[in-house]
Amino acid sequence: MTAPPDGITGRVTGLVKTLRSHGLRIGPGETVDAAAALEVLGLADREHVREGLAAALLHRESQRAVFDPVFDLYFPAGVGAPVRGDGDRDALRERLVAALAADDQALLAQLAGEAVDGFGGYGSSGRGGGSGQGGDGWSSYQTLSRLRPETLLARVLAALRAGPAEQDTDQAAFDDRLLADEVRRRIEGFRARVRTEARRRVAERRGTEEIARRAVATTADRVDFLLAGRGQLDELRRAVHPLARKLATRLAARRRRAAHGSIDLRRTLRGSLSTGGVPMRPVLRRRRPARPELVLLCDVSGSVAGFANFTMLLVQALHDQFSKVRVFAFVNRVDEVTGLLAHGGADPAGLGARILGEATVTGWHGSSDYGTSLGEFAERYVDAVGPRSTVFVLGDARTNMSDPNLPALRDIAERARRVHWLNPEGRGQWSSGDSAAYAYAELVEMHECRNAQQLSGLIARLLPV
Repeated sequence: MTAPPDGITGRVTGLVKTLRSHGLRIGPGETVDAAAALEVLGLADREHVREGLAAALLHRESQRAVFDPVFDLYFPAGVGAPVRGDGDRDALRERLVAALAADDQALLAQLAGEAVDGFGGYGSSGRGGGSGQGGDGWSSYQTLSRLRPETLLARVLAALRAGPAEQDTDQAAFDDRLLADEVRRRIEGFRARVRTEARRRVAERRGTEEIARRAVATTADRVDFLLAGRGQLDELRRAVHPLARKLATRLAARRRRAAHGSIDLRRTLRGSLSTGGVPMRPVLRRRRPARPELVLLCDVSGSVAGFANFTMLLVQALHDQFSKVRVFAFVNRVDEVTGLLAHGGADPAGLGARILGEATVTGWHGSSDYGTSLGEFAERYVDAVGPRSTVFVLGDARTNMSDPNLPALRDIAERARRVHWLNPEGRGQWSSGDSAAYAYAELVEMHECRNAQQLSGLIARLLPV
């Protein structure tokens, strides 16, 4: 590995700063540990350095998705562009087939550099360009679109098959599936190398810190619910129970503090007579806070479904913190889905499909209708809301130009102890187009809740004790 030009200290502190900007909690102790690990490991083996720093800085395996690309920028395998290949796409694909079949990591790294160099440059970074300035650079998307390594699967499989060995047909089919999965893994590894190489080159030109901040995906808990892909939503579902444990601890601590109550002035002054009128020992009013009742009213339509499903799972994991939990889902009809979230029995991956399949949440059309849904809830499920109930409405408040039915929400707010509306859209989008967010916000408290980090903070802050 090439030694960093601005020194080891600068690279380590830059790495830590960037990881913090992506939501990883790294303190001074972890930073010192990372420096100590580097002192022991040296720079001779780049992968040893990667694993050593990961062990010192990270707390969860899921954080590797952020750490690895940032590490590649601050501790690159080399500096500058490699020697140019001949630019022949077919010849490069032939060499790539051989490298994938042999699983030759060194050759795959070289080919990734040649691919970016030959097919990923634009502006003055393209073929024959030199060291241009400004908006030129390298694109991994352009490289992979031209090279199309995913189309090499059949050729790599043919190269790996030793010959027509005699074996059971079922066993041969099973072996072929395993081999195909392995080749797909190798191809995806090569694609990742291309992305890393393109980022490295752009970082050399535009600055490591800027590219590390913009081009590296953030942790799943900071990704907008409305933009999260399937993989990020799966990771969020896996994080439900660890997050719930943290929130349960915080809620329990709040409840213990609240149990002490406020100062009882009369009893404090009476007790101060023994100290000459100086209130040395304040007497507190003892409270016996009851666990709150919680009602969730969730829009499960379209892109907001991921937000609603994750929140339902989180509240279910926090079930023991409440005296009663009732959950209702809607698109343009309302139905209770508390039974589908039976304590410990909810299937995180299939929750959304189960709600849409088993609950009556749609009528004659499939678009969300907040006015009709709120009206039906206020009419059919009025018994779910009482003076001890805290109601959370989850949704983007987009009515598809239908009547928002403000009186129904006002009726719910008058019955409940508190009503909070959690909106997964950014505040700048509220009341744009068909959104009735600000109209609803005049009746209840509306909060921007775009990612899991915001959601956990809001739940910890807003739930009563």
